[in-house]
Amino acid sequence: MFRRAPDRTKNLVTFTFDGQPIRAAAGDSVAAALLAAGIRVCRTTPVSGAARGPYCMMGVCFECLVRIDGVGNRQGCLVPVQDGMHVETQQGSHILPAEATE
Repeated sequence: MFRRAPDRTKNLVTFTFDGQPIRAAAGDSVAAALLAAGIRVCRTTPVSGAARGPYCMMGVCFECLVRIDGVGNRQGCLVPVQDGMHVETQQGSHILPAEATE
């Protein structure tokens, strides 16, 4: 469904998503890079566990939440991909540091 434009195949960076290496064009958002790599699901909902993926691509809907370098609740559509970045599927709601110690 999504294909990379020919002019976006230079200046590639590598990041991981759930441990799998992915190549993306420098300057792409995390969500755009995941879609270009064929990955449609980046989080699950807190209540039902339903799969969700990027939708609006402009920071309004919050469907593209991921964990980036250990930090949850990051909107993948607003974060530029960087070389060496570690991105993970966000399972349910993100646990805040104060909640983790209780």
